[in-house]
Amino acid sequence: MIEHEYTFRVMYSETDQMGTVHHSNYPKYYETARWELFRSIGLSYQSIEEMGYMLPVVDMKFKFLKTTQYDAILKVRTRLKAIKGPRIWFTYEIYNEKNELINSAETGLAFVKKSNWKPCIIPEFVSAQIEKHNVQKIINA
Repeated sequence: MIEHEYTFRVMYSETDQMGTVHHSNYPKYYETARWELFRSIGLSYQSIEEMGYMLPVVDMKFKFLKTTQYDAILKVRTRLKAIKGPRIWFTYEIYNEKNELINSAETGLAFVKKSNWKPCIIPEFVSAQIEKHNVQKIINA
């Protein structure tokens, strides 16, 4: 399984009137964490686009467990869960400074050709990088 940890600080602009991180920020946190995972295995989103592919999100599920505030340092643990055909799934967990789980999520994305937005199987250059860094087989899980 490919796993990556990404740490960041909550910005004031990400909080709401209640003083907690607004729920709309979590998709941004997870997107950044997902691309940091890809970057850690030698793939950038820019390189995927340059090769003619896009990865739109097609499914998101979140579970809010605890709140967090401005200036908190959070850690996102991202895992590449599975790949099947054009789809790729990731799971996420966000931990606070006390190492308490505050949010968990799963996203599903689909590889599409940039030229026509038609779904396509995972490009070979992507699957090769995943296989190179994978601890256990996830493709076609």
